[in-house]
Amino acid sequence: MNIHAPARRRHLRLNALDNLVVAVDPIEKGTIIEGVAAAARIPRGHKMALTKLAKGQPVIKFGQIIGFAHAEITPGEHIHSHNCDFAAFERDYRHAEDATEEDVLPLDQRATFEGFRRATGRAGTRNYIGILTSVNCSATVAKFMAEEINRSGLLKDYPNIDGVIPLVHGGGCALDIHGEGYEVLKRTQWGYATNPNMGGVVMVGLGCEGFQIGRWKEAYGVAESETFRTMTIQEVGGTKKTVMAGIEAIRAMLPTVNAVKRETLPASELCLALQCGGSDGYSGITANPALGAAVDLLVKHGGTAILSETPEIYGAEHLLTRRAATREIGGKLVDIIRWWEDYTARNKMSMDNNPSPGNKAGGLTTILEKSLGAAMKGGNTTLRGVYHYAEKVDARGFVYMDTPGYDPVAATGQVAGGANILAFTTGRGSAYGCKPTPSFKLATNTPIYNHMIDDMDINCGDVLDGVSLEDKGSEIFDLILRIASGERTKSEQLGYGDVEFVPWQIGATM
Repeated sequence: MNIHAPARRRHLRLNALDNLVVAVDPIEKGTIIEGVAAAARIPRGHKMALTKLAKGQPVIKFGQIIGFAHAEITPGEHIHSHNCDFAAFERDYRHAEDATEEDVLPLDQRATFEGFRRATGRAGTRNYIGILTSVNCSATVAKFMAEEINRSGLLKDYPNIDGVIPLVHGGGCALDIHGEGYEVLKRTQWGYATNPNMGGVVMVGLGCEGFQIGRWKEAYGVAESETFRTMTIQEVGGTKKTVMAGIEAIRAMLPTVNAVKRETLPASELCLALQCGGSDGYSGITANPALGAAVDLLVKHGGTAILSETPEIYGAEHLLTRRAATREIGGKLVDIIRWWEDYTARNKMSMDNNPSPGNKAGGLTTILEKSLGAAMKGGNTTLRGVYHYAEKVDARGFVYMDTPGYDPVAATGQVAGGANILAFTTGRGSAYGCKPTPSFKLATNTPIYNHMIDDMDINCGDVLDGVSLEDKGSEIFDLILRIASGERTKSEQLGYGDVEFVPWQIGATM
């Protein structure tokens, strides 16, 4: 779905098969659009019918089904949730027919950034010390440790360290220690501990919780070192003693963590997480396809991009299976879709519980419409791998990771998978940041960019004024390289990221 928005048009027909247009600016009642008079005012980002649609007839946008008329829709009528419904329908899951061998540039022709080369061989864009918690019961102790380090002024003597972050969460106990939820938390904790943006880690627990630090260390063969320490409140002797022990552990690792220096590295070392939140009717027209163009550039330079948020590719997954490198990769994605259909059904939900009220106010009517736009973040290259939540991403190129659509949970899984930079598109104006992985935000429209200028890093609304998606993609790619080299994003300047660590909790709380 290559979208090319024409310059300075009040409306867009995105595909010749579409039976609607999208209002770039509000369409006033009576305005003639492609020979059809608007029957009512159409808000910007919303849809107007071009043809008569009988009850049950598919509503088409991007050349794909986004819903079905639940009553007759007349030409010129506003199409939205009052007359367009979600309904499940069979998708044609053809596999690997659009897969190609990418023309990846030779190493000496690839773009570069200034990053941190780790002993593991991986590359970091930031250099943090993280305080992980095995259970919510140790969350306050972890926060006390970080607050004391930051308050003390110690970090002023260690300029190569970006900060000390308490990565606390609400789980870790009252769960099936042999179940899926435990495995997800185990992978997530390990992924954060080994993310290349981490220079050192302290992990603190209570001692009696279900998520035992000792069992976790044994599973991954982890040993204590000068940059990795663990402790429990019960073993050390209470809150005050544990806080002091943690501070001393961090103090001891500061010189080692600070010793790392930035060096020139190829863009192939970048692993970009793709997120969208607070989406609107422009998301699939401006920011998402522009980010997709940047992804295609990153892949050309040998890098990796992770598309996620399974509830938000539902209805577009058949386009991804066509791009899968193999039938097995495409089949794995379909299996994940089936798991979600079962997951929502047994929890008495619908896949159409998403989009949110804000998404709908911005012009998105069904999850099918939202997903077709969201999937555009992944560009047009071959799908090289499909991963479960928080699994380590070991393939290069464009890949997929199963996550919920809820942004903090989704991003947590991607960072655990190894993402060292994160791109976040938004049309309604999401306030989000991430540590240890820097997150930058792309506004889908100029009004939200101007209105929330302190939060937005780049404006993609100018695509509607004639800037090509290719040029915008190049602009985004250049920003990725600058951020990877140390340039601070808006969310970093605001101090976001300390509370956005939200592991996915699957299963019953016992």
